[in-house]
Amino acid sequence: MKELAPGVWQLSGFPPNGINVFLLDDVLVDAASRHAGRRILRQLRGRPVTAHAITHAHPDHQGASKEICETLNIPFWVGEHDADAAENPDLIRRRQPDHPVARFYDSIFRGPGRRVDRTLKEGDEVAGFTVLDTPGHSAGHVSFWRESDGVLVLGDVLNNMDVLTGLPGLREPKPYLTPDPAENRRSIRKLAALEPQLMLFGHGAPLRGPDKLHRLVETLPA
Repeated sequence: MKELAPGVWQLSGFPPNGINVFLLDDVLVDAASRHAGRRILRQLRGRPVTAHAITHAHPDHQGASKEICETLNIPFWVGEHDADAAENPDLIRRRQPDHPVARFYDSIFRGPGRRVDRTLKEGDEVAGFTVLDTPGHSAGHVSFWRESDGVLVLGDVLNNMDVLTGLPGLREPKPYLTPDPAENRRSIRKLAALEPQLMLFGHGAPLRGPDKLHRLVETLPA
């Protein structure tokens, strides 16, 4: 586990930065695939963890959520418009584009649903971060923003790697994994306006400074 900013840790995984999980103070954010539970729990051993939140209910972010919540006896927090899918993951599959890669990811990553204890809304507070509604990649996608030092946990609003090839670089998420790319671009612009100083992605290495983000925004369709 690596500390990236005060109270912000990135858990290790394989391949590195492939499917990221973060600990914000005492709140675990995202849970990778259904195969990741043992690895995540091992790294959390001895640390106080009081809740588990996800940026969105896609299978590579909710896969181990049920196992983690039940093992640690902690509540599950999800964006209000993804809460039903976190409880019933069949709903996310139905909402995804009908594409072979989306179906394949669902089959290998998806974990069981789990009761949601708290629905997250714009302006809520989580471990010193403000919840932001950032839909597009999923209907209920949320990001976590700490204004005091510009730390932004943005899930899959953007990727800092190609999720198929593993090649690094800032990019939009794949359109065949994103139900509403136009809405997601609005979320990208919303986040860029914050001038984030440290961006933490669902996929890809952390990125410091907003320059690459602003250059990408300039290339987005109007």
